[in-house]
Amino acid sequence: MQLYNKLSSKERAELIDQAGKNRLTLSFYQYAKIGNPQIFRDHLFITWDALDVLGRIYVAHEGINGQLSLPADRFNEFKAHLDSIDFLNGIRLNVAVEQDNKSFLKLKVKVRKKIVADGLNDESFDVTNKGVHLGAEKFNEFIEDEKTVLVDMRNHYESEIGHFKNAITPDVDTFRESLDIIEDDLKAHKEDKNLVMYCTGGIRCEKASAYFKHKGFKNVYQLEGGIIEYTRQVNEKNIENKFLGQNFVFDDRRAERISDDVIANCHQCGSPFDVHTNCANEACHLLFIQCDSCKSEMNNCCSDNCKEINALPYEEQKALRKGQGNSNDIFKKGRADHLPHKKNLRNIYEVLNENKTE
Repeated sequence: MQLYNKLSSKERAELIDQAGKNRLTLSFYQYAKIGNPQIFRDHLFITWDALDVLGRIYVAHEGINGQLSLPADRFNEFKAHLDSIDFLNGIRLNVAVEQDNKSFLKLKVKVRKKIVADGLNDESFDVTNKGVHLGAEKFNEFIEDEKTVLVDMRNHYESEIGHFKNAITPDVDTFRESLDIIEDDLKAHKEDKNLVMYCTGGIRCEKASAYFKHKGFKNVYQLEGGIIEYTRQVNEKNIENKFLGQNFVFDDRRAERISDDVIANCHQCGSPFDVHTNCANEACHLLFIQCDSCKSEMNNCCSDNCKEINALPYEEQKALRKGQGNSNDIFKKGRADHLPHKKNLRNIYEVLNENKTE
């Protein structure tokens, strides 16, 4: 029985076009104890492949984290399957703000050690002792309180294109890095400040809130369902939107526009722009922000060197890559030194000092 994807992205895209059906992009997560992640993974793949589900799903002993798309007319079947699983019965599904039939082009269900790479020893603290969840309306109230420190738990390339008003946006490459930085910078305010956190869909804050409570923070809160659920509530309940710009997402859409504000800049020329792209040179593939003008001038490349390589015949490019491995720039997400216009993210001290002077 087939337990892995056999179609290329191009082949899958053609099938989606031929089907002519609208697809839904959604995400969900759940911490739970899964005895045999491999058996659970295989069960999910067999069932979801039959429903034409595509996406990226991680399964571990600690639970499941999924971002996926499926035909809209099969949503009820999919939901019924989730509800048939005890720990997924009634789970909240974060439906994407902006839909794209080709947000995912393969079904990948993978067994991992953790559903989010947090680097934490879960045996050292109570992971169920989480912070207080805040809906959109209550969240808006909290972030206007002078006693609140609002922290973005995402990485620098995510917060660069969009974040909440007055949020601290740690200049980090990974979720794990941010935990120690936040604890150290806020150690003098463990009792007198409200620590309010948010992320894309809520999963990072689930673990982070328990971790910070373990570290002695007395008033810990998190945005229920993350930016995605916040946006849904804002739209449905006519609540003031305090998110600026775009919400970075980990699929082929790359982002969802939450407000008309453009808070980022092209990394090459500095003009206002907030759309990420990958360098066209396959040996680089750097994720960075590039405006339409620079994209045309640079042929979708991040540097003159990459532009020259990308202009070579494919076989010559392939020969140059042979034995070289991947460029480290692939994982830097806009860190490359040759990009002159990179946003300076605000640190915790700046925000605290701003609050003192207001």
